[in-house]
Amino acid sequence: MAAKRLRVRQIRTVLKLRYENQLPQREIARVCGIGNGTVSECLRRAREAGVEWPLADDLTDEALEQRLYPSGSSGSDLEKPDFASIHRELSRPGVTLQLLWIEYREVHPEGYSYSRFCELYQRFRGKLHVTMRQVHVGGKQTFVDFSGKKPQIVDPKTGEVEEVELFVGVLGASSYIYAEATRSQSLPDWIAAHIRMNEFFGGSSEIYVPDNLKSGVDKPCRYEPGVNRTYEEMAEHYGAVVVPARPYKSRDKAKAEASVLIVQRWIIGVLRNRTFFSLQELNEAIWDLLPTLNDRPLQKLGMSRRERFEQLDRPHLRPLPPRRYEIGHWRRCNVNIDYHIDIERNYYSVPYTIYPSKVDARFTETTVEIFHRNVRVASHRRLHGKGKHVTTREHMPRTHQEYADWTPDRLVEWAGKTGPYTEELVTRILKSRSHPVLGYRSCLGVLRLGEAHGTDRLEAASKRALRIQSHSYQTVKNILDRGMDKSALEEPSQSEIPLPDHENIRGADYYGSPEETA
Repeated sequence: MAAKRLRVRQIRTVLKLRYENQLPQREIARVCGIGNGTVSECLRRAREAGVEWPLADDLTDEALEQRLYPSGSSGSDLEKPDFASIHRELSRPGVTLQLLWIEYREVHPEGYSYSRFCELYQRFRGKLHVTMRQVHVGGKQTFVDFSGKKPQIVDPKTGEVEEVELFVGVLGASSYIYAEATRSQSLPDWIAAHIRMNEFFGGSSEIYVPDNLKSGVDKPCRYEPGVNRTYEEMAEHYGAVVVPARPYKSRDKAKAEASVLIVQRWIIGVLRNRTFFSLQELNEAIWDLLPTLNDRPLQKLGMSRRERFEQLDRPHLRPLPPRRYEIGHWRRCNVNIDYHIDIERNYYSVPYTIYPSKVDARFTETTVEIFHRNVRVASHRRLHGKGKHVTTREHMPRTHQEYADWTPDRLVEWAGKTGPYTEELVTRILKSRSHPVLGYRSCLGVLRLGEAHGTDRLEAASKRALRIQSHSYQTVKNILDRGMDKSALEEPSQSEIPLPDHENIRGADYYGSPEETA
């Protein structure tokens, strides 16, 4: 079998050990880890090529290799592998360079050795664009990012020009590209763009690789980045995980950066002379150009992105779930004393035993889910507007459940049967509480005092409680227990009696001091 062809670095080492260190051929072979015949062949070629030691300073590696192994000599007549095809094959799951070399030698038994095969492939890969040098497995990664250069839309009413964001997603193995314009980089726009991207691809990769923007990463960190909980939940819905690029490591997301440049040149550049009056109109133009972009042949690999996508990525994408992901917002909430939490000024009950802990609330347009220590403890229909509340009977303490069938209107109506002062007192008790249910027991206690003391005395006690502006069950009880309701109630002074509202009655404030009226 022919002697092994050495790499340039090995050639230099062999020549140095022979002519500078005066080592014998066998010792050189042992030091370099190569065969004695290979050393002999290298020295013979050097003599025949007139290569002397020390080597000339201007003798490059390529020139040295060409002098020892010129075109047409040993090695050049061997069948050269199709390295473009090999690079594509390496993107398929489970394929290694050694496996491809074994398959190559099965067809060409006298072909390159494994080391030479690897060396030639590394040279081929070095000539590719930097983003293509990384070998990405099909269906494994999707790189996502926003463009620094932003497209524009024009308000049709005011003519004002508004910059919008450009979202770009690219599959690692095939470089298949998706793009769209979004109103902002906010979390809802970020999530919605991912959903449409997955639908465009017809599936989801295993990993999403974003930059460290705030919509995706709460806490940038090289080793343990804190991924936004909604983003993480969305990825989980599609069977994926989020692995952010390391801060300030652009090569981690080189695919995304290169694809952003491509979209800027072949889509935004093409549309530069068109005016768009809505986000939808702009996106329709972008989506119309995406097929042309993905069908363009890649010069170094001889295939288009679409062909590579069909071959490498599509077979390995995870299928889309039966339903679209519905974006949910997360919020850390305090459980109030009335065992309700506040979300957008509406109130939702949780089991009373959780008070006074904190809970995590996830809310969408239609539902509110509440979690305590990662266990869901409550679920409610989402309320819209402000000041509304929803209470689940099972969340109440047993004593509160007794009053679950009562309503504020029913209590006020019952109090009105005793008299106007009792009705007013009950109304004020209910309004003074942070949640109406907290006033039920107090109101029922007031009304039951009438059973023990009579409705007339209760009405008088309620009047006195209103006069001193103390709206509680305990105040009314104290007044009745001490008989204060039986004593005459002092009438308010003339200055305390409010004047009727009439345009002919000016009141004391109308008349100023002599100095003011002068």
